[in-house]
Amino acid sequence: MKNSLPLWCLLLAAVPLAGCATSQGTGVQQGASITRFHLNQPIARGQIAVEAADPRDANSLEFAQLAAPVERELTRLGWTVSPSNARSEMVAVIRVDQGSRERTRSGSGLSIGIGGGSFGRRSGVGVGVGGSIPLGSRSNEVVVTELGVRIQRRSDATVAWEGRGQIEAVAGAPYSDVRAAVDRLATGLFQGFPGESGRTIRIR
Repeated sequence: MKNSLPLWCLLLAAVPLAGCATSQGTGVQQGASITRFHLNQPIARGQIAVEAADPRDANSLEFAQLAAPVERELTRLGWTVSPSNARSEMVAVIRVDQGSRERTRSGSGLSIGIGGGSFGRRSGVGVGVGGSIPLGSRSNEVVVTELGVRIQRRSDATVAWEGRGQIEAVAGAPYSDVRAAVDRLATGLFQGFPGESGRTIRIR
């Protein structure tokens, strides 16, 4: 995997931490934060498989539902998505994380409690598809969902493109549902594909 490490490290460094930039009066980042990395070289279309970063999620219904928006976008861009049991040379590796943190009042508006609260990360698909993670309906809970996609060759793990998106929502809002959030993030990640490498943008 050493070929993929430089791009992935840069990608992680480029995405702002949750809660660093919030909309005044809500304590929640507005829109989705999107970052893409590639080598500014043509990316050939053809057969591609969509697989989970965590092999334990490979055959689950949860993964199939969360992978569907990525498969939709790849198909739109000209790839032919292989059946789940096929081992094509090109593969799109998907990671979904969802967690929560608290938002606290500060002065006249709402802001993120830097020292308090938590962001509970779960690797792989990380959450069930029956809805959001079980946070209840407390208005002080902010749900943070991240989607990472890496397009690479299976034979040597050479990465052609990778992207990461993050979206926040108050618990109970539409984008606190993991399926809705991943659908929005997939659209954003592949919007204007391949996108400007190394630049973080915010889509509304």
